[in-house]
Amino acid sequence: MELENQNKYKILLAVLIGSLMGPLDGSAVNVAMPTFSKVFNAGMTTVSWVSMAYLLVLSSLLLTYGRLGDVIGYKKLFLRGMLLFTMASALCGLSPIIGFLIMARGLQAAGAGMMMAVAPAIITTTFPRHEIGRALGFNAVAVAVGLAIGPSIGGFLLNTLGWQAIFLINIPIGITGYLWAKKVIPERQSLKSAVFDIKGALLGFIFLITLLFYISKGQELGWTSVYARLLIGVSFTAFCVFLIHEKRTKDPMLDLKLFSNRTFASGNLSCLLNFTAQYIMVFLTPFYLNNTGFSPGQVGGIMTAFPLTVLFVAPLSGMLSDKFGSLLLSSMGAFVCAIALFLMGNLGYEATAFDVIWRLMLFGVGNGLFQAPNNSAVMSSAPRDRQGVASGVLATMRNVGMVIGVAIGSGFFTLRHNYYLNALLNSTIVDDAFFRALRDSYFLAAFIDILCMLASLVRGRSAYRDEKPTQTM
Repeated sequence: MELENQNKYKILLAVLIGSLMGPLDGSAVNVAMPTFSKVFNAGMTTVSWVSMAYLLVLSSLLLTYGRLGDVIGYKKLFLRGMLLFTMASALCGLSPIIGFLIMARGLQAAGAGMMMAVAPAIITTTFPRHEIGRALGFNAVAVAVGLAIGPSIGGFLLNTLGWQAIFLINIPIGITGYLWAKKVIPERQSLKSAVFDIKGALLGFIFLITLLFYISKGQELGWTSVYARLLIGVSFTAFCVFLIHEKRTKDPMLDLKLFSNRTFASGNLSCLLNFTAQYIMVFLTPFYLNNTGFSPGQVGGIMTAFPLTVLFVAPLSGMLSDKFGSLLLSSMGAFVCAIALFLMGNLGYEATAFDVIWRLMLFGVGNGLFQAPNNSAVMSSAPRDRQGVASGVLATMRNVGMVIGVAIGSGFFTLRHNYYLNALLNSTIVDDAFFRALRDSYFLAAFIDILCMLASLVRGRSAYRDEKPTQTM
């Protein structure tokens, strides 16, 4: 039994390395955006594609990778993802022009997606039912650590070794992680009778990438412009054809029957809403801090209060969900997030760093309470032979929520800011329009988290599977 425990924690460590690499690299790269603009003599719009290419490719492939993991085996896909991510990181660090860097970032995202899509599936099929929540909590910690330390590491590498080091640091981490994962993650028999649904994967990719591009660039293109309408038209058509195809094919990429399970459907909806609200806050808060006189270094330090709190709360909430179930914990977490966002909306231009930090920590408590129990409920509601696609759906909801959150945050804030600029022409407070628009945006995010809480409550108590996981993977 002790040896078995050692093996499953070795497997968990291998998964955590992969889960850490993507968020760490992503948050570190954001620090270097102004440097990329100077080094490559590129405008802000062009440089933004360094992040946009990564996000679009990652979000659009997660669903496909989830099913692919079910078919060929989670270990094989995880290892390929880590290898591709490491090789692409080397290409990023050697980029001679901005276009090459953008392309390499897309390859990086393709590798990160392979690891991200099957990480929860590996954990769920490794740990027994009564330990899944705790293990998924540690996975949430890895993501939180990456997000928390990424800006600091990125800034240090940028100042001491140059922008290339932000990418090249992934090479020794990736090689070590690859060798460790290859050694400890057991093989899983692939579903030899299943045929990978290439047509479904292509339709799903077209649907997601056009939808996410529309959401991300709709404001810039014009929401009702010819290009925007073309994007949404292609996305809607691909989605309809995808649904028809998935219902008819023998081995669908996405088994639509999964959504007939109330826990699975409402848990994924909760995840989408939670990350939408979260990224409204993540996107707008640095602008608030900058507008109230905090330096970039101070902004980075204050913002780490949120992921650092998640780091401590997520494992605890995971363990509690193993004992008491996920329903109350995840619902309470969403409610705490809503309270924190409401309190963020009451901040003014005279707020101190402490005023912001304790609100961000409260949001981190709510997020930590929500994530691990909700993920555990979703993964436990899916059959063993659909763990990969369940994992992929959950990861897709998370990333789509991020994109929607940034789009809503920027779009709704701009809309309300313009309204208040016109309504407050005689205001004696110059920044009054800014803070009122920010307040409205935080209140909108709080409302979205209330919807998240309701979606979480709708699912009822989870009917966890009682069978013990096999050690084949």
